[in-house]
Amino acid sequence: MSSLRVVVTGAGGQVGTRVVRLLRGLSVPIEVFPVDSRALDVTARDQVHALVAALRPDWIVNCAAYTAVDRAESEPERAYAANAMAVRWLVEAAEGAGTRVCHFSSDYVFDGTLGRAYREWDQTNPLGVYGASKLAGEMELRNGIDLCLRSAWVMSASSGNTAATIGRLALAGREMRFVDDQFGSPTSADDLAAAAIRLLLSSYSGRFHVVNAGAASWFQVARHLASCVGADPGLVQPAATAEMRELYPAPRPVYSVLDATAISAGGVMPMRDWHDALAAVAAEALGAKAWE
Repeated sequence: MSSLRVVVTGAGGQVGTRVVRLLRGLSVPIEVFPVDSRALDVTARDQVHALVAALRPDWIVNCAAYTAVDRAESEPERAYAANAMAVRWLVEAAEGAGTRVCHFSSDYVFDGTLGRAYREWDQTNPLGVYGASKLAGEMELRNGIDLCLRSAWVMSASSGNTAATIGRLALAGREMRFVDDQFGSPTSADDLAAAAIRLLLSSYSGRFHVVNAGAASWFQVARHLASCVGADPGLVQPAATAEMRELYPAPRPVYSVLDATAISAGGVMPMRDWHDALAAVAAEALGAKAWE
């Protein structure tokens, strides 16, 4: 049996590291080629084409992205270069090599006004540059060939994400404020990576919402994580979005909860509740002393 060849771009990020780790732990024949930003600039067309032509993978899992939501408002060129044009270069190169692309998108492609959880087929309408650049990336993918996985509020035991910030502040006994009037789908990076691998191993194509079950505000997420690390949830106080505008100037959807029905209906895997997923994230961080 020939090995499945998988290139993982953005392999140094929180999702990329988990995709690589899980792929390497599989019992099926597989060759994994992790490339981080030092090895590949995904915005450079010639570099992308050269890499794909040399490795000729079966799949490219694109975990590279521009994720600075607020900064994107003042540097749209960088956001579009990484989130849209990079996808074009990957798809171009993939077309020539007989390769498929698994790409990650965001709940920010929606405006949050629907009043219920968004399904894969609902109308998009991003409010800011970040969401618009992610939607542009989706538009570069090929119907019936590539995978597009929309996720939201992705957290892990790694540093540099909201869960780590909450965990460090809670363990230090610091008070914090989080908005209680924005609702989304908290998601474990480990669960997102696991679902992505199941989908590509089964040769799925199309768009899937991949999030943990349930909805929450950032205030609820922060209180839950504080409890998970053994801190007083009362350290977390509610705030209105309008009060935090100076810190977070980019427009954000008020209710961007994603409906993950397609992934269950497709027979892939049920997504566990976000409370359980984030409890596992906190337990991993505590065990590794990652948030101290």
